[in-house]
Amino acid sequence: REKGFNTFQCRSNIENALTFLKRRSLKLINIHVADIIEGKPSIVLGLIWTIIFHFQIEELARTLACTYNQPSLDCSSAVDSFPKASRSAKKSAKIKERWKISATKALLLWAKEQCSLHGSINVTDFKSSWRSGLPFLAIIQTLRPGLVDLEKAKARSNKENLKEAFRIAELELSIPRLLEPEDVDITNPDEKSIMTYVTQFLQYSRNLHESEEDMQEKVREAVSWLAAQEKKLAKLVIDTENETYYHKSKEMMSFMQAFNQEKNAFLPVLSSKRSEAELSEGQQQMREEWDKLISQINEWKVKLDQMLPSPLDSIEAWLQEVEHLQAEDLPDLQDPFKAMFVFREIIVIFKGLMECFDSHLDTLQSFKNEDEKNMPLVLPEKLEEMKRRLFSNIRFTNSSTFLEYHYGLCSAIANEVMLKLNIGDMKYGTKESVESLLENW
Repeated sequence: REKGFNTFQCRSNIENALTFLKRRSLKLINIHVADIIEGKPSIVLGLIWTIIFHFQIEELARTLACTYNQPSLDCSSAVDSFPKASRSAKKSAKIKERWKISATKALLLWAKEQCSLHGSINVTDFKSSWRSGLPFLAIIQTLRPGLVDLEKAKARSNKENLKEAFRIAELELSIPRLLEPEDVDITNPDEKSIMTYVTQFLQYSRNLHESEEDMQEKVREAVSWLAAQEKKLAKLVIDTENETYYHKSKEMMSFMQAFNQEKNAFLPVLSSKRSEAELSEGQQQMREEWDKLISQINEWKVKLDQMLPSPLDSIEAWLQEVEHLQAEDLPDLQDPFKAMFVFREIIVIFKGLMECFDSHLDTLQSFKNEDEKNMPLVLPEKLEEMKRRLFSNIRFTNSSTFLEYHYGLCSAIANEVMLKLNIGDMKYGTKESVESLLENW
């Protein structure tokens, strides 16, 4: 590098950096040396994101590609500045988008798997899904069992959870504090910032190496423990067959508390991320036993929810329907016409469901939790859980606004396409004017 600060030396260093990026098959669109020297924010930010995404997120996501059956990572990456400059560069970004989506999806699937070990902590994107702070804490708990109390976290505010997650990650995992609670606990957090931070946790998980002998021993212990849990659950189901809902749910809660506590010892081996081809016979058996047990637990929870006393049973069914709708993957925006109609259908369904919100809220708050013998009908913890889901997951998620935004976006794209089609038959006399038209497309 040139050791100086005059324009010539700055230009030389920037040109060297851009040349290196191009050699690594990154297409730099609308990124010019002069713009970087002038310090144009959109250009500089775009270039920084290019470097982060390619050399950190993509490189780490490569290790997940085989596991999640993503497209080949050998696609060349076309990268452009953002936000304004990228609009005119979309014509060249198809290859980039193909793998960019896959790399992002692989990272998201990894995060989902870490959270799935801790119950109903849903991660569907790198935006509002992280607002509660629970996904960060769940990942920390998976990577380093015992550092986090997720049950206490569920009763805390978003900012408290985010502050705690960032503090633990920095002190215990040596993960730099790239975010502040105020960056995440907002309606529309920055996707790139959250992706960059989550990648630090993936990097940490990759650095946890164990000998193959130790790993196999832990796998055998985990398989034995899972088999014991399966027998314990089966006995519980038989023993409580003729009991009341209250007694069944109390026994189930005791089982889950013990299960979650004992599970901590096996989290490192349960969350080990390998492709099917890399799994030993023991690891394959462990994965199958884990999936089987979780499926049985979920089936039993569904049956319990169906046994809730009226009118709580209908409120629980409504909650699950709304949560399922919120967790669904949004349609592909690459076909704006198709997406427009799909979004319209989702909005109609969601608005129809939300018409019941006030009545369900009143019913839940006024529910008298005792029978004719003054005995409780439902565990207080279940009532609190339903109220929390009603307020936190549904009332404050603002899904209707989110969907309306995408509906408007699709409509705008459709209108833009129609406008261009209508003027596309005009004559352009010079080669430059035709190239200009294509670039605008």
